[in-house]
Amino acid sequence: MGTSRPCPSLKSLSNKFGGILRFCHSRNRYERLDSKLEKKMIEVKQRSTSGNSKFRSINSIILRFPQFREGLQEIRDVFRQYDVDSNGFINREELRNCLQELQFNYTEQEIDDLFECCDLSGRKGMKFNEFIVVLCLIYLLVGTDPSSNETGTKFGSPVLKATFDTIIEAFLFLDKNGDGKLNKKDISKAMNDHFPLEKSPIHVTTTRFKEMDWNKDGKVGFREFLFSLTNWVGIDSNEEVHVTQI
Repeated sequence: MGTSRPCPSLKSLSNKFGGILRFCHSRNRYERLDSKLEKKMIEVKQRSTSGNSKFRSINSIILRFPQFREGLQEIRDVFRQYDVDSNGFINREELRNCLQELQFNYTEQEIDDLFECCDLSGRKGMKFNEFIVVLCLIYLLVGTDPSSNETGTKFGSPVLKATFDTIIEAFLFLDKNGDGKLNKKDISKAMNDHFPLEKSPIHVTTTRFKEMDWNKDGKVGFREFLFSLTNWVGIDSNEEVHVTQI
């Protein structure tokens, strides 16, 4: 994130993800889910104490990449457990079974929304990095409620819970105006405020923002941020994603 050269695999995924959003007949699913995520992130931001953030600069997020990768790899066993046919993908039925066994009470529509919004290939099902995004989104929606003490245990790993919490905190650090989404000004502020005498060139800030703004609407929601982050930390970053334009 700190250099001007874009990540080729991330750029490729970004273009393809944007293609899905433009051609998918179920675009309202994206909007419906992203609206929920945006509202939830605003709630979490309002409850958080800004002075206690783990992050002081964009570099402090980058330094966490190895921990992010290690924590997210703990999902690998969950993925293998519910990939019943062992084809390397979680299909819709396998996701439904996973959520039921983890005792997340989602409606069929909510499960469909999660699946279609995170299955970038649109074919066999979700790959490992897409499954990570689904679980982190679920954690944000139901696990950050201060009245709930169960979600962390459902995931079965304190390390994973701590990883999700830290990823959410990283997004909140970047969301300077607290509106639940990132814009180019947020990223510029995060990259430059800590070292005002060493400001990043405008093209660097623009490149970083474009890598995250997959649907090219000028804002980055938590779902887009997660897909970018899993690629930055090296989760399945070398796998090709094939997109069928509907």
